[in-house]
Amino acid sequence: MNLNYAIFRSNPIYTINDLAQIGSHNKREKKAYNSNPDIDIEKSKNNIELVPLTDKYVKGVYNIVKDYKTEHEDRMKTEREDRKKSFKQMLDKSNNVVADELLFTAPNDFFENMTREDIKRMG
Repeated sequence: MNLNYAIFRSNPIYTINDLAQIGSHNKREKKAYNSNPDIDIEKSKNNIELVPLTDKYVKGVYNIVKDYKTEHEDRMKTEREDRKKSFKQMLDKSNNVVADELLFTAPNDFFENMTREDIKRMG
C-alpha cells in the first residue's frame, strides 16, 4: 500500500540569535551534519524558499523591516532614557515572534511533472 504524506510545520523564532542559527542550518553553512545522517547536503540545492534571502537571515530580515526599524529609532529619540532600547533589544525582549519558519513537504511523486516555477507558484 502506497500512502501519501505531507508535513507542514510552523516554528516561531523569538530572538535574532535564534534566527541566525536557523539561517546557518537552513543554508547548510555548517561544516558537518553529524547529528543527522539523513541530511544530504547535495540535495539542498533543490530546496525552495518562498521568501528567498540571498543574504544571511538576520540581514535579510532587517532589510524587510527597515521601515519599522527607522520608525522605532525615531521613537527612541523622544523616549525617556530608562526606556530606550535598540531595535535588536526591542525584538529580543518583546516576547513577540521575530520571524516564522514554515516547512512544507510532500512525497516525490507529488512533484513529478512540475518545474521549480510551478512549485514556487503554489507557495
